[in-house]
Amino acid sequence: MPNSLASSNPSSSRRSSVVLARASLFKFVGLLAGVFLLASYSLVYLAHDLDRTEEAESAFYTKKAVQSLEKSLRSTVKDYAFWGDAYKHLHTEVDPDWAFVRQNVGPTLYTDFGVQGLFVINDVDRTVYSVVKGELKSVEVTEWLKQSIAGILDKARAGAETETPTTAFINVGGVPALVAAAAITPGTDPTVVPDDGPPSVLVFVDVLNSAKLQMIGDDFGVDRLHVATSGETGTASLLPLGDDGSAGSLQWSPERPGLRLLGIGLPLIGIAALLVCLMTWVILRRTTAGALALDASYASLQSSQDALATSEARFRDVVEASSDWVWEIDPEWHFTYLSERFEGVTGLSRDVWIGAVIDDLLSTELGTLAQWLSIPNRRPDISIQCRYVDTEGQERITRLSARKMAGGGFRGTATDVTEEVEARRRIEFLSQHDALTGLPNRTRLQEFLDGKLKALPTIDQPLVMLSLDLDRFKPVNDLLGHAAGDLVLNEVSSRLADCVRHGDLVARVGGDEFVLILTDVSSQEEVETLCRRLIESVEQPITIDEQEVFVSASVGIAMAPHDACEATELLRYADIALYEAKAGGRNTWRFYAGDMNARIIERRQLESDLRFAIKHGELRLHFQPRFRIADGQMVGAEALVRWQHPERGLIPPDTFIPIAEESGLILSLSNWVLDTACRCAARWPESLFVSVNLSPTEFKQGNLVERIQKTLTDSGINPARVELEITESVMLEDATGAIEVMRTLKRLGVRISMDDFGTGYSSLSYLRAFPFDGLKIDRSFLNRLADSEDDKAIIRAIVGLGRALSLTVTAEGIETADHLKLLKAVSCDEGQGYFLSRPLDIGAFNELIGLFEEAR
Repeated sequence: MPNSLASSNPSSSRRSSVVLARASLFKFVGLLAGVFLLASYSLVYLAHDLDRTEEAESAFYTKKAVQSLEKSLRSTVKDYAFWGDAYKHLHTEVDPDWAFVRQNVGPTLYTDFGVQGLFVINDVDRTVYSVVKGELKSVEVTEWLKQSIAGILDKARAGAETETPTTAFINVGGVPALVAAAAITPGTDPTVVPDDGPPSVLVFVDVLNSAKLQMIGDDFGVDRLHVATSGETGTASLLPLGDDGSAGSLQWSPERPGLRLLGIGLPLIGIAALLVCLMTWVILRRTTAGALALDASYASLQSSQDALATSEARFRDVVEASSDWVWEIDPEWHFTYLSERFEGVTGLSRDVWIGAVIDDLLSTELGTLAQWLSIPNRRPDISIQCRYVDTEGQERITRLSARKMAGGGFRGTATDVTEEVEARRRIEFLSQHDALTGLPNRTRLQEFLDGKLKALPTIDQPLVMLSLDLDRFKPVNDLLGHAAGDLVLNEVSSRLADCVRHGDLVARVGGDEFVLILTDVSSQEEVETLCRRLIESVEQPITIDEQEVFVSASVGIAMAPHDACEATELLRYADIALYEAKAGGRNTWRFYAGDMNARIIERRQLESDLRFAIKHGELRLHFQPRFRIADGQMVGAEALVRWQHPERGLIPPDTFIPIAEESGLILSLSNWVLDTACRCAARWPESLFVSVNLSPTEFKQGNLVERIQKTLTDSGINPARVELEITESVMLEDATGAIEVMRTLKRLGVRISMDDFGTGYSSLSYLRAFPFDGLKIDRSFLNRLADSEDDKAIIRAIVGLGRALSLTVTAEGIETADHLKLLKAVSCDEGQGYFLSRPLDIGAFNELIGLFEEAR
């Protein structure tokens, strides 16, 4: 019996060791399984949170895109509706010629702004003018939209007093469309007296087709922005348009960073779990085999422990590879666990913070974390932004998520979002500030103005607006490059900011345009003192690459409430005053006055009339004969354009040529003059040439060489019978480009003459470098011949210089017999002037040619 007992004890001991080992192994496997599940859940939660955040951001930018579209169309319809000319030609009477043919309210709205439908609805809600996709149509707006817009028209008319347009989204044939409407009013035009009836309404329709949505999505970084179909209306990425989505909904495809994270993290966790299962299977086999020997059992147990340690290390590596750090706190809010990643992300020591209160590390703007964690029925998927200070004393921002543990306390993850928050702040800053200079932009200027005007400035404490534009800035860009121009703008911005006080505003609203808002100025003398200081500061030299650059400034001034109480009106009046300052010689300032507005309206009307005149034959061409002084023989004529306005009569060139140059009409005007002059001259005798003046603007744009070549080909005139007159300003602005163009023109066979010689600064050097065939003595020297011996000497010198350089010398402004006698005495080649012949229309000039032909 004793021997039997003795022999059974080792076997029992071995069986109990195997059972104990298996029980311990299963417990450990269960613990690992829980850890894997927790890790998987945390990873899925984090991925879901990332995707939700990205979806919220894309929804934000989509909404911003739609709001920007509404604001742009609302501003465009307002500019056209609250305009005195529109009131006269689209409400008082409907003038399609003014609106469509002259392109005042016509096809350019489709080509430039994408307005697919343009309608004018009169006081009885009938469509009286419509332009569809840039073409003049006769269609009712309700027929084109297939629905009534009476509510929109009522809102537009309700905003007539405050000049407030309205917008709404509607559904047109299954496609959303943005409708902007505004009552047509005279605006600030003092020449228009409104009637008592209901106003007409100007309606713009922008259909949001796939191409339009693609362009909007590209501008705001929203991927695959499109109209949601019936199968997509239940998705999260959806923005309804109109009332409760009555106009349709927009749908897009947000980025899925969480999905990419799951694609990396879940396979790693799965591999680790597979390895643990495989090792568990191996350990179980070894444990069963080790039941025959206790030593083998102990060895197998030791091997299992080593394998489990390896598995734990792998799991720890997976957790620490995440960008989050994991934490746990007890019911008293003390840290009981911080993952190793805590030190890598925050730079703080785990040993120092384990045992510390969580509120000592993290703070929020909504109270303590303990208060937030204690909120009853708090949703577990809600996170909160917290702040902490790292080891370098820098404030960092982390997004904290938390879940309550079964035994009390909380555990969760923390993600550093400092860069993300700073990026959002940067985007918000850039939306209200100029990217180049850092000054406020138009958006910030509008907000600042609205706030100051709501405070109701008084006559004693006015709100002063300065509209400032740089003079001589364009040559800096053209000659030194845009990089130099950017340096000049930054330096000027800094100088302007130094000239104003705290509480004032300096904004950049265009290329070289700035607006200053002064809030504590009590007298006109104080404003003028500031303007003088601003101009003097801007005029100081700016050094760029050891080269000094000089610019100046012109300033227009408007004040509230003296001039206007609305931001848009104040801006407009300051711009009008700025225009007057530039017209007054630049480098000065002007206060807004009521008659300035009338002059601007007059100039705008004249510009519109000139555009019409060029297209509809109101221009006339006169020819002033040029004679050979030696024998009085006519050699050619200079083409001079005249404008016979149907209401104003004959308008002189010095009135409408500057308008053409400023408005961009100079190319169309010059094309007409060149074509008409060459076609007329082609019918003259071969011995006569025609001379045409060119604007300096034509050397910088308009493909001058191609235009001249086309005119020569179309008219069939011999190029040697065409002379082009240019002024010295062409060479001053871009000598290198001008000489290349002139050499190309010479290869066509035309002649080139310098006009107004003797009034510039470097004419002698130009005569040697540029391929001139002749020069014209400015009329100012002949006008002073009776009083100035110096001018007689200058004329002799110019004639001698022309003969030395083999140039034909022509004298302008011959008005007396003494002028002609002197020019004969110095052997001047050619001349023209009232003493010889006034400018003649085509018929009279042809008669003069006939007389000279008979005299031969």
